[in-house]
Amino acid sequence: MSEVRVDVTEQKAGTERVRTEVDQDQDPPPLDPVKPPTGETSRPDLQGLLPGGRPSSTEPSPSLSAEGSGLLSLPWELVTHIASYLSAQCVITVLPKVCHVLGNLGKDSVAWQLRARRLTSSGAGFPVGPKEDFDWPNACLEMEQLITCWAGQADLDGEEGDIQQNVGGDVLLRVREEVEWRPEERVASLMLGERGPRAVVDAVDGREGAFDQIDHQEDLVDPRHLSDRGEVDRGQSPRSPSPPPALERMTLPLQNADICSVLLVGGEGRVCATGSQDMEVKLWDLQVGSRGTLLRALVGQGHTHQGWKVCLAYRGPLLASGSLDGTVRLWDLEAGGAARGLIRTGFAPHCLSFQTDVLLAGTSHNRINMYDTRVAEPLVKSLHLHSSHSDAVTCLAADDNYIISGSTDCTVAVYDRRAGKALKKLQLSSFLSSMSYSGSEVWAGDDRGMLHAFSMQAGVFKHLSQFDVGHTSWITGIHRSPGSLYTCSYDQTVKVHLPSAPPRTLCTLLQQDYVFGLSVEAGVLAVASGGFWLSSVQVWRPRR
Repeated sequence: MSEVRVDVTEQKAGTERVRTEVDQDQDPPPLDPVKPPTGETSRPDLQGLLPGGRPSSTEPSPSLSAEGSGLLSLPWELVTHIASYLSAQCVITVLPKVCHVLGNLGKDSVAWQLRARRLTSSGAGFPVGPKEDFDWPNACLEMEQLITCWAGQADLDGEEGDIQQNVGGDVLLRVREEVEWRPEERVASLMLGERGPRAVVDAVDGREGAFDQIDHQEDLVDPRHLSDRGEVDRGQSPRSPSPPPALERMTLPLQNADICSVLLVGGEGRVCATGSQDMEVKLWDLQVGSRGTLLRALVGQGHTHQGWKVCLAYRGPLLASGSLDGTVRLWDLEAGGAARGLIRTGFAPHCLSFQTDVLLAGTSHNRINMYDTRVAEPLVKSLHLHSSHSDAVTCLAADDNYIISGSTDCTVAVYDRRAGKALKKLQLSSFLSSMSYSGSEVWAGDDRGMLHAFSMQAGVFKHLSQFDVGHTSWITGIHRSPGSLYTCSYDQTVKVHLPSAPPRTLCTLLQQDYVFGLSVEAGVLAVASGGFWLSSVQVWRPRR
């Protein structure tokens, strides 16, 4: 057995230098040989890995030959393999602070793709849309955070909002524990310590602990279960108890309001806007108290809707609310929710979307109106989509180049904003009721509980696939980002998925009533429900 001695000294700059001496009675089992990319040497060529090419001779920079007995002397393939056991957060934010070479691990696209495959399972396709210019680091970071928060979270308080664990939960729990218990505070000692993954030396308190070689197919050993000699204590289970729930749930005090829409605003999930059938729009502070507090009801002096079924959208300081009375009202969030203006749409708006320069409203009369909210006469253009839709526009999403819309006539259409004309129309067997557009992927839910995935790249719009994720009724809300997918339905459920093909469902939130919509921002989830019983808005947020 190896005897490990650690000498830790402090430099004037406050950094630590770890010097590890190893006396061995016998050689450790050899690591599996891995050939470098060139096949000529056991050390990788750093050209192309470091920004700006090779470092100059006058600028000191860590190199793989600088640490003859450290991790940096290993082939680059082994370095990336060892780094795969660290969380994405650590690779992105911590390793660049350790040394310049290890900071390049976060730029290895292949390593991120392998990590994503492990998270989504080998049989799933990810991403669903085009891989060109896909944000792999952010996607892996989001997926690991989603697993940490939602996989195995079956012990949240309360009856309404209880979580049902989905098939494959044991595997997801194991991935979650890997993500949570990775010792990121030991990164420096791991990266500069013993050769290979055979030993991890805690340079903080000087304890000696030999870890068995880690295998992704085996359970990780919690360091707290190691004895002073570095051996596993067989008197207790190697797997640590589940950590406290990563999320906490709160229910807003609505006072019998019939909520029909919800939207998180402000960019940090701190403020929630709600629309209700009593024709009021309200702002809630989610940071005050255990149940949040009402900031302001956006009514008074005639500034209120005269119809129910309010839809919401916001961008920057401006909040827009649309109603079946055929109006869209604007509210200034920086001024405490003061009324900013009134837009008469002519027909009832069913959906809204804020872009950098315009506000889009999909109406009941197969048209999409474009408004410039900065001027007194805001109507810019009314798109009469007779060639695309023959009925009400139920959902829409857009960017600076395209507008994508769904209608009750079971069509989905793409409008080219630059060319000023319809680009494409697809006929489906059901109509889309909700839509989310980010990057090159468009996800939508229909009136039968199915999910549809589309790609939008270089002016080409394609229907990729449809998925059955267990919803049995109209999908009323959807949110997709590179590493997360949330859906809700009239079937009284909210589901959290990894956005793969097929989606990998982490858990299902059971509600007591119809779910009208959801909103996701900065890891916070808000859900509006109602119908048979009293309406409610529930918020899940990272535990404080």
